[in-house]
Amino acid sequence: MPIPMSSRQIADDLTARITAREYEPGTKLPSLRELADLYSVSVSTIQRALELTRERGLTVGRAGSGVYVADEPPA
Repeated sequence: MPIPMSSRQIADDLTARITAREYEPGTKLPSLRELADLYSVSVSTIQRALELTRERGLTVGRAGSGVYVADEPPA
């Protein structure tokens, strides 16, 4: 059985996807549950990963709406 990715590894993967424009600015990311299923980890691991992407300036959370790619990701 493969070892699950860490929150930092997931944040790095999401960073790469955002940088590669797989997720365009302003795009809503999949739900916490969908991301947890995608990466085969717990929702809490995804929450930590998304916190890292917010700290990097790549995503913004909107209460009751979800997490979105920042309109102007840092260079």
